[in-house]
Amino acid sequence: MDLFAKLKTNMGPLGKHSEFADGYWSFPKLEGEIAPRMKFKGKEVLTWSLNNYLGLANHPEVRKADADAAAKWGAAYPMGARMMSGQTNLHEHLEDELAAFVGKEKSYLLNYGYQGIMSVIDAILNRNDVVVYDSECHACIIDALRMHLGKRYVFPHNDIESCEKQLERATKLASETGGGILVITEGVFGMTGDQGKLREICELKKKFEFRLLVDDAHGFGTMGETGAGTGEEQGIQDQIDLYFSTFAKSMASIGAFIAGDADVILYLRYNMRSQIFAKSLPMLLVEGALKRLELLRSKPELKDDLWKIVHALRKGLHENGFSTGKSNSPVTPVVLNGTVGEAAALSMDLRENYGIFCSVVIYPVVPKGMIILRLIPTAVHTLSDVDETVKAFAAVKDKLASGIYKNSELALSFGE
Repeated sequence: MDLFAKLKTNMGPLGKHSEFADGYWSFPKLEGEIAPRMKFKGKEVLTWSLNNYLGLANHPEVRKADADAAAKWGAAYPMGARMMSGQTNLHEHLEDELAAFVGKEKSYLLNYGYQGIMSVIDAILNRNDVVVYDSECHACIIDALRMHLGKRYVFPHNDIESCEKQLERATKLASETGGGILVITEGVFGMTGDQGKLREICELKKKFEFRLLVDDAHGFGTMGETGAGTGEEQGIQDQIDLYFSTFAKSMASIGAFIAGDADVILYLRYNMRSQIFAKSLPMLLVEGALKRLELLRSKPELKDDLWKIVHALRKGLHENGFSTGKSNSPVTPVVLNGTVGEAAALSMDLRENYGIFCSVVIYPVVPKGMIILRLIPTAVHTLSDVDETVKAFAAVKDKLASGIYKNSELALSFGE
């Protein structure tokens, strides 16, 4: 059998809709300056799909820092991997600043979030170690665990009773293998917007011996009094053994970091394959990250502005009968019931007739029959934007209930 033959007949659960979705629902092109209002298919749309939480993407100080760094260093410097020829004082300085900000001894820069956390998990585990993790952990964590040669136990999302049971199983097995236990969860779950139950998991340290790794990509910069993350929000930052976040959200850039005890970070520096065998993070991104971190620290009003929009949006949606699930972070999922075809028709109506662009989430990311319209509020949205969006959502909700979308030509073309 030709290896590629199966690809033509089975495009996967998302790819099977590519004939309808490509360029519109999947791989859409938003054009213009990164802002609440951009262009889609030649029309201006109010967009709620960018993780630009604090509005730093086009902040004048950030733009200047990026431009100055590009002019000074270009995109190439430093050449080579950190271990070989890509180490600089500024890389180390950024790591020190990040560690101090999140309350850890040391941190280490990663070129990308996805590959970075995969490499962290790969480096610290061997076949004797056991992993316990939340079922809703991000794909990068799931992919890392697919590489793990040892045992892993999953608990239903935020189910602490089940987590405890899995820790009992893990403890028994680890005593036989001589390995250790790693618990993995997230600070803020990016699809549903609810916080991981970090405090409750940390309480389990009184009964079990394990280390805790938290992916706080959506919590860094948005959660906690200073923006240091979900651990700060829940008062247990010091009990997180490995704290991970990416620059792709609040920092509006590229890169990531892992922070923890100095001896663990030293080990990772010498054993993370994704960094040992990859070119160092370019200096323009390092200098840009330093400026962004400076603004996170010195301008708390950015986070305040974000939460003003979050609260206004949540209030308007709830007053109009919408469910936002259990979200207690800026991520705002609007939960509806309907088929994939109805989701397509509804979101097209929002974009074409109401000028509202948001991400639509369907099966297999969520269960069949569920539609999530995922809204990402930012500090640069306005209360007027909120009002416009809530009114549009109220209109399409009525249409969904009436069956208009279900009987539309578009929905019927999906065969559901």
